[in-house]
Amino acid sequence: MHATHRLDATFAALADPTRRAILARLASGQASVTELAHPFAMSQPAISKHLKVLERAGLISRGREAQRRPRRLEAKRLAEATKWLDRYRRFWEGRYRRLDALLEQLKTKEQKWEP
Repeated sequence: MHATHRLDATFAALADPTRRAILARLASGQASVTELAHPFAMSQPAISKHLKVLERAGLISRGREAQRRPRRLEAKRLAEATKWLDRYRRFWEGRYRRLDALLEQLKTKEQKWEP
């Protein structure tokens, strides 16, 4: 999958609060569909649809333990999204630092002009 498409899929998956809650749960360890569905007022098929979106985005994977198919968090896609966001964070932090410096400079000038 092309990097742009991977980011699109990642951010689309993260746009839903249920999927973000599932990822938060999986951050503490793998879980079955039943365990993931427990805190939500929705059916297992509805949770399974959310899991498929997360799997297609590469945010989770499915294991195999006898009859269980536990899901686990895959950090690589989140790391890619974080790296993409970090470029913009650094850009805006630089802008804010320059704005702070300008405001401090204007404040100093204003203090010099006060009678």
